[in-house]
Amino acid sequence: MNPRLDGTLDQAWRLLNGTPASAGEAVSGHSNGRVVHVGVDLGTAYTVLMVLDQDYRPLAGRYQFAQIVRDGLVVDFMGAVRLVSRMKTEVEAELGFPLTHAATSYPPGVAPAEVRATQNVLIAAGLECSNFVDEPTAANALLQVDNGAVVDVGGGTTGVAIVKDGRVVYTADEPTGGTHFSLVIAGALRVSFEAAEEIKKDPSQTHTVYPLVRPVMQKVGTIVARHIQPFRVETLYLVGGTCMMPGMGEVVTEVTGLPTVVPQHALLVTPIGIAMQDR
Repeated sequence: MNPRLDGTLDQAWRLLNGTPASAGEAVSGHSNGRVVHVGVDLGTAYTVLMVLDQDYRPLAGRYQFAQIVRDGLVVDFMGAVRLVSRMKTEVEAELGFPLTHAATSYPPGVAPAEVRATQNVLIAAGLECSNFVDEPTAANALLQVDNGAVVDVGGGTTGVAIVKDGRVVYTADEPTGGTHFSLVIAGALRVSFEAAEEIKKDPSQTHTVYPLVRPVMQKVGTIVARHIQPFRVETLYLVGGTCMMPGMGEVVTEVTGLPTVVPQHALLVTPIGIAMQDR
């Protein structure tokens, strides 16, 4: 595991939520050379633009809930372009210099045509697409797991990557993610999808939400168990915003029988890892 993981995630979380801490020093220390690494994560639930400095430390970024992608497929191309363009403009104003390139990612198993659609979103937003990488591989760029399974529970799908000697040797992706959790909550409580999203994220609602979504958590665990079965996996590493739900790690452990690590601010692991792939 990366010894800088918790510090990197905490700094990124504070930057994205308006409490930058040491961000001012980072900008003044690195903007002259303009050596930055940029990542754009077009997620089913959240789109994240993350900028790292030359030493791969969080420098600036934006994130927003937006339903522009479904199961890895761009379903609102112009909406995606407008969102990424706005994020880019805001971050450029904050940093004081233009962003010209970025890496992006895709769920394992997405068709090449859909990968090109993601690339075209970046190009239309004024960014050269410097690199593509599948989401679990991107996550492991930050995690630095030598052996184990990286599980990226996104808005629409659960991606599994088997890592052996620091190299991803197998990837898979299946439907079931944060959107499914929200749909269950919406149906059970008879509220809109948007209201269910807010209830899902509200810590004070955990006692209401957990019994409703526990079966979906178990399904995620079943997906993971099926894909890791042919391999000797000793530890699971969960990332993605859905993994921040209380009880997620414990339920996956119950189903798989394996210890499960859930980093703090798990939503940001993959976006930061994407930015680390920007060459």
